[in-house]
Amino acid sequence: QVRLVESGGGSVQAGGSLRLSCTASIWPSCMAWFRGSGKDREGIASIDTSGRTTYTFASKDRFTISRDNAKGTLYLQMDNLQSEDTNVYYCAADWYLPCDLGIGFVYMGRGTQVTVSS
Repeated sequence: QVRLVESGGGSVQAGGSLRLSCTASIWPSCMAWFRGSGKDREGIASIDTSGRTTYTFASKDRFTISRDNAKGTLYLQMDNLQSEDTNVYYCAADWYLPCDLGIGFVYMGRGTQVTVSS
């Protein structure tokens, strides 16, 4: 069982930045960030233990995923935030490799709210 806890969400004006963090009770090989829920869930980026990353076309210019294996923490740096980025952001984890947004992550955190005002 992997317990994931996100933090770092909040309110910011358009053009601003936020850095989300996610701590994991166990450090899995594949981790990722999503936003939204249900049918509206959107993948943002994934990263494996070697640091290999994948991004969606929409996220790669403004969002940066990283992980600190020593601290067991996943990050998402979000720059130039826009109102359409307002959403709940979720950390996800799995043991499957190769690590990719389409693998069907088994573990998901409860999310952290990001609100961008224009």
